[in-house]
Amino acid sequence: MHRLLITRPIPEVGIRLLRDRGFDILMPEEDRMMDRALLMDKIRDRRAVLSMLTDRMDAEVMDRAPGLKVIANYAVGYNNIDIEAAAKRGIFVTNTPDVLTDATADHAWALLMAVSRRIVEADRYMREGRFKAWSPFLLLGKDFAGKTLGIIGAGRIGTAVAMRSSGFNMKILYADESANAELERRFHAERTDLKTLLSRSDYVSLHVPLTEKTRGLIGQKELSLMKPAAFLINTSRGPVINEKDLVRALKDQRIAGAGLDVYENEPAMSEGLAQLENVVLTPHIASGTVETRDRMAVMAAENIIAVLDGKIPLNLVNKEVLNNMRSD
Repeated sequence: MHRLLITRPIPEVGIRLLRDRGFDILMPEEDRMMDRALLMDKIRDRRAVLSMLTDRMDAEVMDRAPGLKVIANYAVGYNNIDIEAAAKRGIFVTNTPDVLTDATADHAWALLMAVSRRIVEADRYMREGRFKAWSPFLLLGKDFAGKTLGIIGAGRIGTAVAMRSSGFNMKILYADESANAELERRFHAERTDLKTLLSRSDYVSLHVPLTEKTRGLIGQKELSLMKPAAFLINTSRGPVINEKDLVRALKDQRIAGAGLDVYENEPAMSEGLAQLENVVLTPHIASGTVETRDRMAVMAAENIIAVLDGKIPLNLVNKEVLNNMRSD
């Protein structure tokens, strides 16, 4: 019987799949982040871990579980896992790509629309009983149609965000290390450098992984390149933006607004961010639909089952582990 640690409750569909395969599952009852001391204790005799993005899976944790064979991250991103350390120890690392592409792209657009049309402000205005009569100048927002949308990181999610702009006849710019033939063919998207994208776009949406290269990608210098009427959307990773610089830019109205689902020091926000009217804030819920979270649970479970059945999982992150596999 394979012993599995799930660090936080996941949808029942994934748990049922694992139980049907005879897994001995250890999972906390409370839906909260597992603290490090508890993680270090509970992982000791486990062959597999189904981890959350909030779990720091480093060499110290891995060495507590000499029989560990797979870390299945319940996320697309895996910056919480020391990939090199896992490969050296013969531990497979997997993630859950593709299944959350549409949900995340939808949420990016929800933030874009909410901040540019001032939906949260308008909702509060109504609830506070301040609406007395229609006015030509009441809570004016910005158009989407015919505007320029800049996509930073044109992978699966960035591409999906760009495709959702078709109904608004927007001009698409994108910055990526690789050309995106699909975007260029279907939407006449223009690949450009970051500086040009920021200076020309009315809406900028971030879709890059968190790496040393992308950490602090958007700071004071980059924000100063944006149009004063432009909006910045982030559903990727918080540290991609220097949050203090963003707060200053929003306060000084150097950009029109921002929509954020992730934060530099999550779950904390930089001082002053919550008090700003020109930002819409959500608590890292871009993939938060019932259907998507179910699919993520199933995919993570299938990845674990594949590894412990001696197969290569579909969503293997550290392919170098295949050259350094540890025998059972």
